[in-house]
Amino acid sequence: MTEAVLRLSGRGLVIGRYVWSNERVWIVTALILATVALFDPVQGADSLAFTARALLETTPYLLLSIGLAAYAGATGADSLIARAFTGAPILMIALAAAFGGLSPFCSCGVIPLIAALLAMGVPLSAVMAFWLASPVIDPSMYALTAGVLGFEFATAKTLAAIGLGLFGGYATLMLTQAGAFADPLREGVGSGGCGASSIHNPKPPVWAFWREAERHKKFVRTGLKTTLFLFKWLTLAFVLESLMIAYVPADWVATAVGGDGLGSVLIATLVGVPAYLNGYAALPLVSGLMEQGMAPGAGMAFLIAGGVTSLPAAIAVWALARPQIFALYVGFALTGSLAAGLLFQAWVGV
Repeated sequence: MTEAVLRLSGRGLVIGRYVWSNERVWIVTALILATVALFDPVQGADSLAFTARALLETTPYLLLSIGLAAYAGATGADSLIARAFTGAPILMIALAAAFGGLSPFCSCGVIPLIAALLAMGVPLSAVMAFWLASPVIDPSMYALTAGVLGFEFATAKTLAAIGLGLFGGYATLMLTQAGAFADPLREGVGSGGCGASSIHNPKPPVWAFWREAERHKKFVRTGLKTTLFLFKWLTLAFVLESLMIAYVPADWVATAVGGDGLGSVLIATLVGVPAYLNGYAALPLVSGLMEQGMAPGAGMAFLIAGGVTSLPAAIAVWALARPQIFALYVGFALTGSLAAGLLFQAWVGV
């Protein structure tokens, strides 16, 4: 009897560990929502509504990028994509930074493409350039920024996004050439490095993949796996974002990053890195602060730092990459945003 109980208990521990390791993100999200609902029922309902609305708004971008990634894997076109990133590293980083700064994808929508590129063995330096530049600006963000802060500011922000991608890409290239970051993806994310063989031994893509049962299964399997992966992490990100909006007053942010002078650029960078505001929500705040005398360079630093490290973008990086890659990403965001703010301040002060 005792042995049976021990076996049952041991089996329960194994099941518990399995559930925690595979569903910990959902468990943490549920615990956060339950705690908020217990102590602040109104905010609990607001956070749930905010999360649902944010997920709905990002769904078109996610479905497009997930579909492209799954289609590339099922057809074998991923080898063509990977080979496009295997030219001269200096040129590939420049192209990745430019494409990231001009692409229409949000920071969440590019995640499945980035995961696929890393899994196929595409150099981390080119992926990092794209990863850093993409959240800062896109065509719709450029138009909105120009309308709120002027074309000079919007153009400078676009150049800063590309510059941040170049800085991060070339710095990562030097580190990888020195032997760092041989395996950037977390264990169990993507397909490991096996996809790199498709670069060296490419096969003609099968565009009509649905005619082959195995390729059709791969498309469905990849799409579902990526969708579930992104959905659970973005749900947690949006729940946390809703709580920061509710409990961290915008007045505090305004007080922290307000003022003029070079010191405000540094403060704006430090506040912007963990900032809860996404790019669209931050524009009216920065516009109002600049009208009250805030240094333009501080506004630039705040927008770039906040864009690159906004909760959805940062948590997506954390979910995909190993901790040292995440630390590198945040470090580039901090130093790049500070440099962009100082350069823009010097430009407008001329």
